[in-house]
Amino acid sequence: MEFAYQTDRGNVRKINEDCGGIFKNKNGLYLGIIADGIGGNRGGDVASAMVTNHLGYLFEESSFTEIEDAYDWLQARLQLENDLLIEKGQRYIDLKEMGTTFVCILISECSCIIANIGDSRGYRFRNGKLLQITQDHSLVNELVKSGAITKEEAKNHPQKNVIIKTLGINKDAQMDRHTLRIQRDDIFLLCSDGLSKLISDDEIIKILNNKKSSLDEKCNKLIEKAKNNGGTDNITVILASEEGGDSQ
Repeated sequence: MEFAYQTDRGNVRKINEDCGGIFKNKNGLYLGIIADGIGGNRGGDVASAMVTNHLGYLFEESSFTEIEDAYDWLQARLQLENDLLIEKGQRYIDLKEMGTTFVCILISECSCIIANIGDSRGYRFRNGKLLQITQDHSLVNELVKSGAITKEEAKNHPQKNVIIKTLGINKDAQMDRHTLRIQRDDIFLLCSDGLSKLISDDEIIKILNNKKSSLDEKCNKLIEKAKNNGGTDNITVILASEEGGDSQ
């Protein structure tokens, strides 16, 4: 399994409230995490770092061999992290209402689980086609699902930044999860909304479809493209690719 990870402050924000990482446990399972902090001066960077670093460290110390067991642990641990964020936010005035989105990928030899809370996303790129795996927990996505607005209208909706579920804000930390088989040459993309809101699917496809670029180069080009398109938010990207996945 090959990985690339990069995070960037972008062109506008003074600090980077995103946090992410790629972690490997003692039996070869991988966990990739991206958390996009919410709260500005109220501790968004604290929230994203707490969740990512706590979970990453504990996962590296784990000995799970089965991806389902690892996911069950992760979900239970995430609820505890959420409770801790809420408790810290209530105790310290400068951390009041801090929160973070969360998207992750758990990877074993032939399968993976992508799960999320908020509007940080997970995608699969296969045979030249990009598929969004996760669904945003956002107001505009609920409007799209209800038929009130179209996907095109959602892109410029005045409430497009309203998130309806995040860690640290909602007591329920239940993730949406998706289990996928891995095929040879699949690329999985995790990103904060600093990428997904500033770069089109066609632009992502063009970058990921470049056979001459390494995974690190693809990651860099995605960040660069988002910055060239405005870079109005922090931008974080994880790419994962398995050359030895199923051939079917």
